[in-house]
Amino acid sequence: MKRTLLTLIALLFIFTSCNEAVKTKTVTEVKKPNIILIMSDDQGWGDLSISGNSNLNTPHIDALAKNGVTFENFFVQPVCSPTRAELLTGRYATRSGVYGTSAGGERMSLNETTIAQILKEAGYQTAAYGKWHNGMQPPYHPNSRGFDDYYGFTSGHWGNYFSPMLEHNGKIVKGEGFLVDDLTNHGIDFIEKNKEKPFFLYLPYNTPHSPMQVPDAYWNNFKDKNLNMKYHGTEEENENFSRAALAMVENIDYNVGRVTSKLKELELEENTIVIYLSDNGPNGYRWNGGMRGKKGSTDEGGVRSPFFIQWKDVIPAGKKINQIAAAIDLLPTLVNLTNTAFETKKPLDGRNLSTLIFNDNQKWDDRIIVNNWRGKTSLRTQNYRLDADNKLYDMVNDHGQTTDVAAQNQQITDSLINAKNNWLSETIQLTKETDDRAITLGHPDYKYTQVPARDGIPHGNIKRSNIHPNNTFFTNWQSAKDSITWDVEVLADGNFEVELYYTMKPENAGIAIELSHAHNKLVSQITEAHDPPLTGMENDRDPRIESYVKDFKPKILGTINLKKGRSLLTLKSPLLKEKDGIDVRLLMFKRIE
Repeated sequence: MKRTLLTLIALLFIFTSCNEAVKTKTVTEVKKPNIILIMSDDQGWGDLSISGNSNLNTPHIDALAKNGVTFENFFVQPVCSPTRAELLTGRYATRSGVYGTSAGGERMSLNETTIAQILKEAGYQTAAYGKWHNGMQPPYHPNSRGFDDYYGFTSGHWGNYFSPMLEHNGKIVKGEGFLVDDLTNHGIDFIEKNKEKPFFLYLPYNTPHSPMQVPDAYWNNFKDKNLNMKYHGTEEENENFSRAALAMVENIDYNVGRVTSKLKELELEENTIVIYLSDNGPNGYRWNGGMRGKKGSTDEGGVRSPFFIQWKDVIPAGKKINQIAAAIDLLPTLVNLTNTAFETKKPLDGRNLSTLIFNDNQKWDDRIIVNNWRGKTSLRTQNYRLDADNKLYDMVNDHGQTTDVAAQNQQITDSLINAKNNWLSETIQLTKETDDRAITLGHPDYKYTQVPARDGIPHGNIKRSNIHPNNTFFTNWQSAKDSITWDVEVLADGNFEVELYYTMKPENAGIAIELSHAHNKLVSQITEAHDPPLTGMENDRDPRIESYVKDFKPKILGTINLKKGRSLLTLKSPLLKEKDGIDVRLLMFKRIE
């Protein structure tokens, strides 16, 4: 009976149009298929054994390809936030206000519709566990974008992967064990709790993004290993970094196996769509199939991702699809596969891939996929790539982009340059220079708002702990003239309990702290010293570039009344005499009655 119902579902889904909203009514007689979307962070296309890399073994991820469909030419953006926005919205990230990876540039515009919102409206239970990186404060927070449950961190990178400070639906909590294992634990719990209901589980893992931390059981397999397959280019490969990255990928593979085993145990495999991809190219020069470029590059190696989709006994097993596809295609494809009626506020850029998945020799119109980052834009067609310098490469015969063929194909080159210019003029909505969005605080529908150091501006002697802001804290507070400000828009009047996460040397106990916004002010005193050492380096397998971390202590400063409106949120120590003050990690605002 189950397979008969699944066949009925598949037949209903195959023939819907590519870019139009699905108009078919929901089939209430049949349980909609579950969806598990797993995305790694900074894993290259080549970081899998199924891609031909003999340096590591990834049997569980490989099984998704063997039991499902592989898109051989699947593209994402060069860095984290844009890719995440595109797979959630079906639209190029440049349309949705995403232009950066920190300081607010990672936020999706509020008039965008996410796949989670669509599925939730259709009756799905929704959860996201991992690295969000598309906005921290509500209404940019994952709980505001369609996810019923969220556990992880919303910034772009984190400083510690072993029992770190995280959040659960806005509340600060402490993780349990290695982070990817912990996220998977939450995912498995979610599956078990919702096994009788349709669910959408988004698992955006945080590895192999640096810092390069991984449990001993995985590192021990790689720390002395000779890498048979190495980076092909002229740039120098850091082999120790490569070993750490591959060890982290093997840990991901272990956790993918835990998820798929749970589906089998609960007899959910035949009614669950499982997707695996990465958010950009590799975060270092290592073996990647001979392609040019890594993370941050708009060349093939920076934007080609593995992409596997499994739905047992419904979609073909072991099928490989050569047509180009992209993260923007996920939303239209998933609403089609789940037969979900929807309307988005904006037109989609993505296509429904279902016809390619289910049909052989399917006529598929030519298309262009655009990759963009930091002023560099590259266009990919089925056969060519026009790079950021307007050089043309034959991607069928020259995957490494070694020979410019623009002169021999001038008409193609000119048409792609014209298409690039049109795309740039049509899609770029915001830049760092034009973005005037404030940090949102006190959304009336949400209890917690986190205001971290990464979003603040230091004044006077105060310094950021690292040039990469996402996991930083403020330090070197020496004078009463020093301060930290945040450009904040309070969304609704209210009283808020304010909690400060700080460290302070014993000789500085008793420091007075003043927090103000517009005409409202809160004054408190920090009497309890807390001076832990910097940590993180003890778990790093390769030296990091990001900030080390501390065990910051929470201190309730008191209650402040905030009025709706935009003004600077200012933190000062007005009585501080020339000495070190406190280090500041974040402020947490809790709306109270």
